[in-house]
Amino acid sequence: MYDYLIGNVTRITPEYIVVEQMQTGWQIFTPNPYAFTKNDTVQVFVHLSVREDAHTLYGFQTLNQRDLFRKLIQVSGIGPKGALAILATGEPSHVMQAIELEDEAFLIKFPGVGKKTARQIILDLKGKLGALMDEITLPSSDTELPLFGVNPYENELEESLLALAALGYSERELAKVKPKLEECDTLTTTDAYIKEALKLLLKLT
Repeated sequence: MYDYLIGNVTRITPEYIVVEQMQTGWQIFTPNPYAFTKNDTVQVFVHLSVREDAHTLYGFQTLNQRDLFRKLIQVSGIGPKGALAILATGEPSHVMQAIELEDEAFLIKFPGVGKKTARQIILDLKGKLGALMDEITLPSSDTELPLFGVNPYENELEESLLALAALGYSERELAKVKPKLEECDTLTTTDAYIKEALKLLLKLT
């Protein structure tokens, strides 16, 4: 029904953004809301989920993200929230490589994905990703797929820094606390990084 929306980002929350279009604010759930910038005019590729109790819009910055989301929600045991979590912490190309290479160890690193669900993803989607695979070169079987880089929670760290920047903290301030945040191996969520960063920022004043 809907393919994309073009409008102005008026609100950013940890779960969704609001895009205003023709005096209507669209609540759009997205893998990484902090990848958007408030007051920017954006194009968001959307997927409408219709249930008896809710009509929910999910939005994506690229068509590949949306197409992979649509594939993932067809897998038994994965709903929209689970698919968003996978897209929030992994590059679509890496996820698709893992599926084609049957790399269960890679897939179970995602939130809410256990061995049973990882196996189901592979059974349901291997060889069925179609045009999504056209521009992807599969590595050899002994090549390790990168997921998060050196820090397994690097995505959460970057989200926290974007959130703090949206709150008005300068790049200089954030650059001072980032190394200390990277050293904290007990931080695993965006909220935890934000709380620790605020403590560090207070010490700078």
